[in-house]
Amino acid sequence: MEKSTISGGLFSTYSIFSNAAGVAGNLCAFVLFVSPIPTFRRIIRSKSTEQFSGLPYIYALLNCLICLWYGTPIISPGIILVFTVNSVGAVFQLAYILIFIVYAERTKKLKMLGLLLGVFAAFAAVISISICLFQPPNRQTFVGYLSVLSLISMFASPLFIINLVIRTRSVEYMPFYLSLATFLMSLSFFAYGMFKQDAFIYVEVWSAYIQPFPDPTCEITIGML
Repeated sequence: MEKSTISGGLFSTYSIFSNAAGVAGNLCAFVLFVSPIPTFRRIIRSKSTEQFSGLPYIYALLNCLICLWYGTPIISPGIILVFTVNSVGAVFQLAYILIFIVYAERTKKLKMLGLLLGVFAAFAAVISISICLFQPPNRQTFVGYLSVLSLISMFASPLFIINLVIRTRSVEYMPFYLSLATFLMSLSFFAYGMFKQDAFIYVEVWSAYIQPFPDPTCEITIGML
């Protein structure tokens, strides 16, 4: 009985720390999701996307969709906080993309529309393939590898605008707070993945974190990175 009580207490403490790490990751991620709001206020006021790039939002949307699918019970039971954070993220990224499309020039508008349709097509293909061709646990492995690849590509997306920063000699388009929130989110979900013993979660975070980031002293708002 005493051993059972001790085991139960340890399990309860373990769950508390695990959930705390997941909730902290959700909160830090929310900071990332709302960080582009000033940029889109500017776009709406000027009725132009200026020199802002829409590609980071495309990458972010694709990553959120794949990762929310990974977090569903049908793929990975017990990591609902991965599903919640990416569901919220997908809504934000879709809203940003739609605003970008509305105010973009015709060429950019058509390009973004094509990329958005491509994201939805790719996500539909991922769902179909994972359900029809794979059974647990191979289903989780398949989606897990895809989520790792999509997260790495998303975290590398700032490279698209480095040339713009160099050319304009301005860091207007690149924020320290964004890098800080990304770092804290990475730490939180790394801990969450360790507590859940899910290699895909903490490997994703570590792989993304070692990608080449812009100078953390730069101050641009480009979306969830």
